[in-house]
Amino acid sequence: MSCKNECNEKLLIQQLIIGNNKAFQKLFNTYRNDVYAYSKSMLKINVLAEEIVQTVFLKIWQHRDRLNPELSFKSYVFTITRHQTFNLISKVANDKKLKEAVFYKSRITQSSIEDKICEADYEIIKNKAIAQLPPKRRLIFEMSRNDGKSYEVISKELNISISTVKGQMSKALTSIRAFLQSHGDIITLLINLLYYPWIE
Repeated sequence: MSCKNECNEKLLIQQLIIGNNKAFQKLFNTYRNDVYAYSKSMLKINVLAEEIVQTVFLKIWQHRDRLNPELSFKSYVFTITRHQTFNLISKVANDKKLKEAVFYKSRITQSSIEDKICEADYEIIKNKAIAQLPPKRRLIFEMSRNDGKSYEVISKELNISISTVKGQMSKALTSIRAFLQSHGDIITLLINLLYYPWIE
């Protein structure tokens, strides 16, 4: 952003803080498409991305008194966008029909409007999430996730009950989700791990 544009944006933010509707509209017009594109790349459904846009700018308006003109407004906008998208992803993960509509819509992208995180970075975080599992739980998880083995096969190979396998997989999933929630910026990875088609 040029110095002139940055100064103009600071003035708009100052006006927004005191409730100037025109300033709000200009900032909305500046960032709405980026917020929509970012959310759409994560959620894959137009109406959900539109919902994120509305929620993000509603929160900006409601909390305009907290804005600091000296800080990056773009970073503030995308911080809210990531947070709201994450919340909606969590909601989707608990809604079977909505989950299927989102996750089967198309292949999840591993890039965003604001920044790009290479595939290797995802692998590092994913491996850390798995590595923090207890050894036996990690083994069961990897036998299912990496080897594609059924619960029955795993139970026979490890000489444990199927209910034990299911219990360990459930605990592994809960643990991995908690780990990922502490790494909120890697939303794409979270999406990939929230839905496990291989869990029986």
